[in-house]
Amino acid sequence: MSGGSIGAKRVALEGMPNNDSTIIDSVNTRRIARIVVPLAMAAASLVSLSVRPASAQSVGIRGGVSVKPDQFYFGGHVETAPLIDRLRFRPNIEIGIGDDRTLVAFNFEFAYHFPSRTTWNVYAGAGPALNLLRFHGETDPGGGLNLLMGVQHERGLFAEFKVGTVDSPRAKFAVGYAARWQ
Repeated sequence: MSGGSIGAKRVALEGMPNNDSTIIDSVNTRRIARIVVPLAMAAASLVSLSVRPASAQSVGIRGGVSVKPDQFYFGGHVETAPLIDRLRFRPNIEIGIGDDRTLVAFNFEFAYHFPSRTTWNVYAGAGPALNLLRFHGETDPGGGLNLLMGVQHERGLFAEFKVGTVDSPRAKFAVGYAARWQ
């Protein structure tokens, strides 16, 4: 490597002129991850202290596909009782495989469930993400933000669409099942 600081990588970015590579400093990404991860964990701990009894919570599994990177992914989530009104905390972990890379996403998402008079419920939400990308033997952490929308049946079946920014996959579609804890 030449012309960069220690830990810097030379990467040719898509859409950039090919006359010279752009330097991306992976050290800054690691510094951001060292700040974001403890803050996200502290927020998750505070939320978990304020939740209602487990009987109002659910646990779920999911599987789907993502775009950029193009992967199949699977994972699971826990959903709390409503924190306020119909807003629930829904942290989840998703593992993506394909496109010559592995992505592990820790998503700290909140979902608002809209009122419904049918057996299907629409929800929308957002939340930060910590993404660990393994590519060519190297693991790089990155942050992201997910925006999501989904539908869920009262018996647990759901379908969800996510749009990601920063280092999150650009789009994800999943189906899954959530079971209430009794």
